[in-house]
Amino acid sequence: MNSSSYIAALEISGGAVLVFALLTLWRRDVKANVRMLRLQGVSLACVAGVLALHQHDLGLAVTAVLVLSVKGFVAPELLHRVVRRDPRSRETAPLVNVPASLVTAAALIVISYAVSTKIIALAPSPPTRLVPIGVATILVGYFMLVTRRRAVSQIIGLLLVDNGIALVTFLLTAGVPLIVELGASLDVLLVVVVLQVLLANMRERLGTTDLDQLRELRD
Repeated sequence: MNSSSYIAALEISGGAVLVFALLTLWRRDVKANVRMLRLQGVSLACVAGVLALHQHDLGLAVTAVLVLSVKGFVAPELLHRVVRRDPRSRETAPLVNVPASLVTAAALIVISYAVSTKIIALAPSPPTRLVPIGVATILVGYFMLVTRRRAVSQIIGLLLVDNGIALVTFLLTAGVPLIVELGASLDVLLVVVVLQVLLANMRERLGTTDLDQLRELRD
């Protein structure tokens, strides 16, 4: 892979990670957000794959396959099964509406570039110049985590944060050891499995996964 194609592929795949995070703020349909999460996982795996091809690193290539499997297919599929059983899988009244959410996301992107300038200056290179994209993905994930009311949406926000952290790690360290990514991926998978069981029990016993309604039941 020559230098120009390497940089282009890295920018496209890294930018796609942030784009799909922004699309989760734009869409209120939880099913659509699960699809965005799946595509984001595929994009993250592409980042690792591009780095592996450029560095001829077999371990990083295996890591890319692992990320693709867990974050691109398994975790989203588990969430999709939960959402598929819920006929009301839509954010009807998020704490922040869609236009305001997108404006806030734009501000978070600006902040990400502002706080990442010193990091880029330490070791300027094509991967480190994309670090603000990873930081912005983390901030967008946190924003979704605190502004959405459905439990599944908050899980998606948590996974966006995890994907952003993984992207920053790939870009700053040119990948992580396979054993580290294996442990992190298994942790993510375990969290999703546990939350899937909890959400299924909540829906069966209470008939909803809307956190505001659950608070009213508690009160």
